Amino acid sequence: QVQLVESGGGLVQTGGSLRLSCVASGLTFDNYVMAWFRRAPGQERQFVSTISWSGKRILYAESVEGRFTISRDNAANTVYLQMNSLKPEDTAVYYCAASTDYGLAAHYPYWGQGTQVTVSS
Repeated sequence: QVQLVESGGGLVQTGGSLRLSCVASGLTFDNYVMAWFRRAPGQERQFVSTISWSGKRILYAESVEGRFTISRDNAANTVYLQMNSLKPEDTAVYYCAASTDYGLAAHYPYWGQGTQVTVSS
């Protein structure tokens, strides 16, 4: 049974930082592309970032480029999202997801339960 468990969310002021973690189990982690998505209240789910199997290829949404950094530790079955210079519009539930494909069109069969990030103005 595949499980993705996010942590690290919370309440932070504008300009602050948070580091999200997602620990995977039930799959061979380095066989999977990992990604972060987010969903703000009343909005559709939005792609945030993805990292390839080895970590050599990375994509970011334009809205987070230069502020967020995705990374992974295959030995620890964990993917991270370092979020700096946070803005109120970053407020959302953040989800990690796993896929065997890389790219913006990848299909993600596995999802975590999400972690809330709230940025106060």
